[in-house]
Amino acid sequence: MTLEITNLSGGYGPLQVLKKETFTVNNGEVVGLIGLNGAGKSTTIKHIIGLLQARSGEIKIDGGQLKDDIEGYRKKIAYVPESPILYPELTLKEHIELTIMAYGLDENKTWEKAHHLLEKFRLSNKLDWFPENFSKGMKQKVMIVCAFMRDASVFIIDEPFTGLDPIAVHDLLELIEEKKNQGSAVLMSTHILITAQENADRFVLINDGQVVSQGTIEQLRENFQMPDASLDDIYLEMTKEAVK
Repeated sequence: MTLEITNLSGGYGPLQVLKKETFTVNNGEVVGLIGLNGAGKSTTIKHIIGLLQARSGEIKIDGGQLKDDIEGYRKKIAYVPESPILYPELTLKEHIELTIMAYGLDENKTWEKAHHLLEKFRLSNKLDWFPENFSKGMKQKVMIVCAFMRDASVFIIDEPFTGLDPIAVHDLLELIEEKKNQGSAVLMSTHILITAQENADRFVLINDGQVVSQGTIEQLRENFQMPDASLDDIYLEMTKEAVK
């Protein structure tokens, strides 16, 4: 197992959001993290990447914890946030160079991967552009390029399709499949449930900071006693239960 979360509780200051979450994301697997707004998806991700500190429980990547080796732990993660985070004073080229330096990557090999991704997302002729010149979708593509030019153990992707055109969505799904086939673990939070159902191997459904159900679509159907349900149907049923 690459990513292991065991009895994770945490939140923001005195506010507890997560309540003993337990789930895994294995090597060569895409897991969809599904839940309502405010259910704890982004809070879970922030704990995994180390922006928030757990009150109790454990998060392990390849058997190691953040507290044991901060630099080594973070190097194992590639992260695409819901909202692009770019430095206004740096060009696209400089963002790539900064990523290479920050993670101690091989410059030649990484630039080779970066050029392939830049071409894929139609950014090859924009290396000298600053973030103010980019649309929201283009900014998201920059974040995708900087994440996927790395060979990380775990890819954490938070609402990655926001602002992307259909071609870019297709290209991103291809990249996710490539990383999965190369043995990386992928945790993807998204509200586009038809895309999640078609591209994730398993799902973790959370509500009010707790794991409500998890498993393949067949296992979720069994858990909710909905034999022919889509992920969207199951999500709506979970929503009804949540507001009772």
